Amino acid sequence: MLTSQPIDLQRIAIVIQYLGTNFHGWQRQAQHRTVQEEIEKAIASIVGSHINLHGAGRTDSGVHAAAQVAHFDVASPLPPHKWAPVLNTYLPKDILIRASIEVDSTWHSRFSASYRRYRYTLYTEARPNLFIQPFCWHYYQAPLDESLIETALEPLVGKHDLSAFRRANSKRANSIVEVQAAQCNRDGAFLNIEIQADGFLYGMVRLIVGMLVQVGTKERTVSNFTNLWKNQLREQVKHSAPAQGLCLLRVGYPDFAVPKEIWYDTQPKFVFGE
Repeated sequence: MLTSQPIDLQRIAIVIQYLGTNFHGWQRQAQHRTVQEEIEKAIASIVGSHINLHGAGRTDSGVHAAAQVAHFDVASPLPPHKWAPVLNTYLPKDILIRASIEVDSTWHSRFSASYRRYRYTLYTEARPNLFIQPFCWHYYQAPLDESLIETALEPLVGKHDLSAFRRANSKRANSIVEVQAAQCNRDGAFLNIEIQADGFLYGMVRLIVGMLVQVGTKERTVSNFTNLWKNQLREQVKHSAPAQGLCLLRVGYPDFAVPKEIWYDTQPKFVFGE
């Protein structure tokens, strides 16, 4: 009598893009549509049972991702590189798997990551534009001075207590964050703010950008902004930038076998409107 050979358990890492507009964030939630749930449903459709998906980070409702990373453990005859195209046939149009590979069983999408990088895009032209509306904060009330914003970002680089930029209901044990890079640049009518850190607090980037806009309009000085977070003055942080301008640009790992062009900088920048 012939018996089938057992299939070894594999750890599969996937690089994911999603448009956050119609999602209630990454993490699975009852009564809400989430990215994690949609991908888990697609995996279950292939293997016939529920498989837990572990993400590198949790994006909020409405936030996009150009290269989120996640992993799952599965016993399946499907070759690792085939998971991406097969999953894409099951997934909705606002999620795309860019690549899939097998990784070591000790590798973890969250705990093996050395950094996450976010980009926030503001559109400063007076007239609205429907085609960019889902991906930008249309801020036209006052001119924004990008040089002031860049100056305000510089002291953030380093390891700090950033509890001033932490929304309520966060389950993180502390507010210590190592910011590895922070910059602001302008492309015509578009202002791009990028922040890279070892990890992020709940709502951190949107709160930072909300206050940086006040710096850019000269409503708040650079020194006042710096004093605010250095002294953990959370009660003074009253402005959070809208979700649609924020994108998880990439997640970095010390040794990642996925080609760089697939995950490094895959959110196109808007550049018109000089």
